[in-house]
Amino acid sequence: MSLRQASKSRLLKETVFDVKFSKAIEIGEIKVRLVWFDSLGAKSSCILVETPDVKVLVDPGVAEMQPSYPLSWDEKLRLRDEAFNAILEVSKQADVITVSHYHYDHHTLPSEAPALYAGKKLLIKDPNTWINGSQWDRARLFLDELHRVLGGGGLEELLIEPSSLEVKDPLSELPLASSKDYGDYGTRKRELLLKGKKWFEGLVEDWRSKPWVREFKLSGVEVYFADGKSFHYGSTELKFSKPLFHGLEYDKLGWVLMLTVKHQGVKVVHSSDLQGPVIEDYAEMIIAERPDLVVLDGPPTYLFGYTLNRINLKRAEENAKRIAEESGAKLIIYDHHLLRDRLYKHRLEGLYSSVSSSKLMTAAEWLGEQPLILKVAGEV
Repeated sequence: MSLRQASKSRLLKETVFDVKFSKAIEIGEIKVRLVWFDSLGAKSSCILVETPDVKVLVDPGVAEMQPSYPLSWDEKLRLRDEAFNAILEVSKQADVITVSHYHYDHHTLPSEAPALYAGKKLLIKDPNTWINGSQWDRARLFLDELHRVLGGGGLEELLIEPSSLEVKDPLSELPLASSKDYGDYGTRKRELLLKGKKWFEGLVEDWRSKPWVREFKLSGVEVYFADGKSFHYGSTELKFSKPLFHGLEYDKLGWVLMLTVKHQGVKVVHSSDLQGPVIEDYAEMIIAERPDLVVLDGPPTYLFGYTLNRINLKRAEENAKRIAEESGAKLIIYDHHLLRDRLYKHRLEGLYSSVSSSKLMTAAEWLGEQPLILKVAGEV
């Protein structure tokens, strides 16, 4: 083992494994515990939100870091397992579990952790509409396994005929993004939107023709589809957005649900995977909520030059800056995606130079640590 490899291993043992999850963010009577995030070394944006009425575990999933992340494969797997165990431990406190979409860093298959969902109410992304092909399959795998773990017969017992479906072009609900002047990039942008619309129209035909899955109750577990709905527990409201693009307009990664938890006038927003947000209308939605705390995911800067270009990186940066300046939020946990890249602050220099570090921080920084990516890359 080289000195540098030994140093990385020591960093893992001395920092990440010693992180305590007892330090909650307290705003009014709401407590938010940051269970695991990318800044701690594994892909996740899991939080536990506690009010006097209910405890809500948001997006309990984790995945190991990508190949370019500067750790050995064994260390990546160890961090993933550390995150998984943290999520399982915290889940014991939860009454409700929410799943914003079916990527594995946002949900866990029941076969991997049967106890995770026992006795819970599940408020999850609708598996039948506003979903891409990959997540359509993953959602059905998730619900099949859940039904079987609970003693049912699996997916076949849940399938129903599709309902009548009227679908608007989602771009019509994005006036800010649609009216944006892209300058020399405008022609290329229009080409991409036309291709995206054709892809979307193909998905709609699948939603209208393929068997749907129904909600269900079984063995103390209740499963509800949350898209665009609100759920009330005492004086606490859990409000889910309509499905929002996972990144760009017509993004082939699909759709996600943003969650707002409200109690006695205090609001916490969990953005899920808006990737910045890169779409201006989504930033406006967050600003309009007037949240006290925003748990905001950033752009995937580690993909800069591949799937993320300079124009969309700038959009994401400007939107995050607007949220910081105009939403009234007291604190923004800015983590997930961008914390896979040691250059994240450099790529978002305009944001970090204009917003106080006491207002905009990673989960690791809130927990009293430096982001692991900076440690293993020798940046701190």
